Amino acid sequence: MAEYFPLEIPDHPKLTQNITWFARALRKAGLPIGPGRVIDAIRAVEASGFTSKQDFYWTLHACFVSRPEHRTVFSQVFRLYWRDPRYLEHMMAMMLPAVRGVQEERAGQAGEKRAAEALLDGANQDIPEGVEQEDAGTEIEIDASLTISSEEKLRTLDFEQMSTEEIAQATRMLSRLSLPVKPILSRRTKSDPFGRKIDWRATMRQSMRQGGDLSGLAHKSQRIRWPNLVVICDISGSMSQYSRMVLHFLHAVANQKGAGWARVHGFTFGTQLTNITRHLATRDVDVALAAAGAEAQDWEGGTRIGECLHSFNRDWSRRVMGQGAVVLLITDGLDRGAPEVLTKEMQRLHLSARRLIWLNPLLRWEGFAAKAQGIRAMLPHVDSFRAGHSIASIEALAEALSRPDDVGEKARLLGELRQWS
Repeated sequence: MAEYFPLEIPDHPKLTQNITWFARALRKAGLPIGPGRVIDAIRAVEASGFTSKQDFYWTLHACFVSRPEHRTVFSQVFRLYWRDPRYLEHMMAMMLPAVRGVQEERAGQAGEKRAAEALLDGANQDIPEGVEQEDAGTEIEIDASLTISSEEKLRTLDFEQMSTEEIAQATRMLSRLSLPVKPILSRRTKSDPFGRKIDWRATMRQSMRQGGDLSGLAHKSQRIRWPNLVVICDISGSMSQYSRMVLHFLHAVANQKGAGWARVHGFTFGTQLTNITRHLATRDVDVALAAAGAEAQDWEGGTRIGECLHSFNRDWSRRVMGQGAVVLLITDGLDRGAPEVLTKEMQRLHLSARRLIWLNPLLRWEGFAAKAQGIRAMLPHVDSFRAGHSIASIEALAEALSRPDDVGEKARLLGELRQWS
């Protein structure tokens, strides 16, 4: 075990306390930092000095960063805590709703929101003794009592009605969810002494080794394999908030070991189709979603469901649907294109998939009816039609996957369509 020599600390160790609070913010942002690393960082800064900002950055980086996916979060927390003189204003701008024309608009970077939440967490707590406030001017109090909710209430809350704090809690809850799926019986077989089928080939080979004597029968059983999961997510303006939450969940499923899926493929579409599968392999969710958003240039734009499904069926269907894939289609179905094209592409997608499950956030309304022509064109060609507006609706996906006969709201809406016709 390492033995530390005595370290002389000044009477008012502001730098030591600042490093401690900086490490605490990194821990809240998701980095695995304990007291041992804090002590190492303090001693490393004492040894390297505090004269160069670049040396100071890499000294703390060497002490606190142990995985590649933590670099972006560390960089954002360091910039907000040490290098940006207006870091508090930037953090409040990210945490509060934007007022156009009052504050400067700029695109958020990967990990920046998580860094801001980590630094603002506990801002109302008492300041430690020995740490002076630079500006004791106007004090702003924010009443967050209405944004506090339990996990049970948060499960049924609409994604679009969540506050910033509730969205952060919801993403953490989504990261713990899983989609268990039953394996598929393959036509291929494997040697199994307890199998029900007789393996005549193995039996004859065993007999030939013994000079033609038949001493026993060899048995075999069917192999099992896991299907692929293909998620096609609408990122148009009406689906923006829902698609972000679904992509958080999709990232957790793609990086969860032992979930049962052979591979997880992700596609986004608005006015064009974008494959984001390789970005989902990034372990840090902020970096993954930032890269996916940068590649999908049609985020919060229009919707062309029929044309995008045509691109998927033409370019990607044979590549990702050949192993009995389960397809999750997340869209509100509001399409202005030709319904004939949408019907044709939905029919082809349905025939290519083992199961096609449609998640529609519009089902959150009690009086929802399939009046839009896009919804009427898509509905007959799905196996299950379910809501996708809350954590509870995402959890219900497990039930839909475990029950092959689950149709959700499809039967009710099809019955209403027959009555109208």
